[in-house]
Amino acid sequence: MHGTYNFWLVALSLAVATLASFTALDLSGRIASVVRRRQRQAWLIGGAGAMGVGIWSMHFIGVLAFSLPIPVGYDFAITACSLLIAIVVSYFALRVITHRDLGIRRLPVAAVLMGLGIVSMHYTGDAAMRMQPGIAYDPLLVAASIAIAIVASGAALWMAHRLRSEEQEHVLVKRAAASLVMGLAITGMHYTANAAATVLPGSICGAAGGVDLRWLGTTIAIFTFAILIVTLMLSRFDARTAFLVKSVSQLNGRIMHMASFDALTELPNRRTLTERMERAIDLGKRGKGQFAVLFMDLDGFKTINDSLGHTVGDEVLKAFAQRLIDCASAGDTVARLGGDEFVMLVLQVDMPGDARRVAQAVLERMHESIWVEEQPLLVAPSVGIALFPRDGDTVETLLKNADAAMYAAKRAGRGTCRFFEMDMSEEATRTLQIQQAMREALDKDYFSLHFQPKFYGHDGALAGAEALLRLNHPTLGLLSPAEFISIAERNGQIVPIGYWVVREACRQIRRWQAQGFQPTKVAINLSPRQLAQQDLLAKIVEILREEQVAGDQIMFEITETAAMHDVRRTADMVRAFQHSGFEVAIDDFGTGYSSLAYLQRFRVRQLKIDRFFVDGLDKQSDEGTAIVSAIIALAHSLGMDVVAEGVETQSQWDKLKALRCDEMQGFLLGRPLTPEAFGALLGARTGRAARRTSALAPIEPQA
Repeated sequence: MHGTYNFWLVALSLAVATLASFTALDLSGRIASVVRRRQRQAWLIGGAGAMGVGIWSMHFIGVLAFSLPIPVGYDFAITACSLLIAIVVSYFALRVITHRDLGIRRLPVAAVLMGLGIVSMHYTGDAAMRMQPGIAYDPLLVAASIAIAIVASGAALWMAHRLRSEEQEHVLVKRAAASLVMGLAITGMHYTANAAATVLPGSICGAAGGVDLRWLGTTIAIFTFAILIVTLMLSRFDARTAFLVKSVSQLNGRIMHMASFDALTELPNRRTLTERMERAIDLGKRGKGQFAVLFMDLDGFKTINDSLGHTVGDEVLKAFAQRLIDCASAGDTVARLGGDEFVMLVLQVDMPGDARRVAQAVLERMHESIWVEEQPLLVAPSVGIALFPRDGDTVETLLKNADAAMYAAKRAGRGTCRFFEMDMSEEATRTLQIQQAMREALDKDYFSLHFQPKFYGHDGALAGAEALLRLNHPTLGLLSPAEFISIAERNGQIVPIGYWVVREACRQIRRWQAQGFQPTKVAINLSPRQLAQQDLLAKIVEILREEQVAGDQIMFEITETAAMHDVRRTADMVRAFQHSGFEVAIDDFGTGYSSLAYLQRFRVRQLKIDRFFVDGLDKQSDEGTAIVSAIIALAHSLGMDVVAEGVETQSQWDKLKALRCDEMQGFLLGRPLTPEAFGALLGARTGRAARRTSALAPIEPQA
């Protein structure tokens, strides 16, 4: 018996098959991402129902596309059985797809079982017509339909398994393309099976009075699309919700990580260190062991950071952090507090010697150079050690005391370790007070400048002055530079203070000029920390321009130690200062490297002999005189003037004058003076100059 196909129903069956395939692929991704067992099972059951209805409806729409010249109907019970088979097959497919490992053996077995299930659904659907006599099947086409079903099932399972991850790039586009391929395969299997069936002439449909075909076709089309689309919407919505939940969870985890760990080194930060120290203190108070706190920072790191850049500085910090981790034992904590400050919490310390051994291991590990951008950098920490409970029983106290011990290690020569002692606490408190005083001083005008006069060696006339910084705090009183300059140098406060000194010296020069005094040259000291600033010269030039002071009225003094730290850079900097109209002097000569050969590279204007050699003129008369004479002769041969510091006795003055020392300064000649007192000295010099000029002027005739 011959039948005809309805083209539109054939196209509809292909669309249903494609949509069902896409639903299966999308559900596989959703189910694979679900962690909770109950939620996963619910999606499996719901997804199997939607997918089963899709496959089953594709089959029946395909059957309805084929029209026979006899009344046709379907047995309800057998039809329901075919639907149940489709749902079971879909559940099996989703379980296989979402399995972590499909495997070479698992895939063929699953493809055969799923293919046989689809074939069973199809031929059970045919049986629902209850044709009399029965439908005759072509064995070859039946075998072909079974083969197509198995191959299509295998391909569908493989593609679905490969595309189950939601994190793939363009995953929806890939699933859509795969769905079309799967839909064509499923539809091809169905119409191959249809071709295998032959309805014999004179046959009648035993279920013709059962389910009405028009009602069945309309119902299947509407409900199938509704079920699949709703399932897809739920899957997409649940995936979006899961994505948002995952994103929020990841963001929260990242925030917690950022709040607990240092971004650069990934070490625990102060907050995490505090929590771990509190736990260690709690255990210690219950008699479960003492521990040590090692506080350290890198000696010379500021210079590296300022001269080579923050990128190099960051690499040094990361390398140092890794070496600290290598020195720590299991259960210990290595934390970064900020900048170049690190803390190691060492647990299970039975005696002070255990903590010392850890500190020595850190120091020895740091003897190896750190290579950054193919450049070896040697950095070493100063380590301060505080023990619980001997040196404190709170986090704040232990950290403060370990910090105080670290500063004691720096004063002891750096690159060493010191245990906390009670007198260090007083020094640490004093240091903190001075730091606070310096922060207030710039805003509240607690700083002032004094000027120590310098005199020519040949006639004792005033040659200029050296600006000396003073700090007069309302609480701490008058602080000497020896007490606060080193602290300012360590913590970086010396940089803004240095710019204040330059500006204030310029303003004082203008005040003296406004009073009619003759111009004088003022020498200003530059610290190593200032010299490391890339924009030092530019800012100084800007200050002089704003204050309207000529560069030839300022001389800058650099200590020999700072100059020799980086000879090439010092030479370049001296040339840059000289090009901008400033004179440069080497201060404290003889106390650093004492490398006379480098002086010709610097080409500075003045060389200042350290007071140690000036004292030697009295204490070691012949030897001291020979050394000073050699320094003066060398400086003169290089075209430099020589200034002797710390001249305090008449015999020193006489010997220096005999050795042709160009300038001298010291308490014998003049102590540091306030601006007003030095102004009076300038006024006296101006008056003497005016009198000499008047004495040499011609006598005007009387009118």
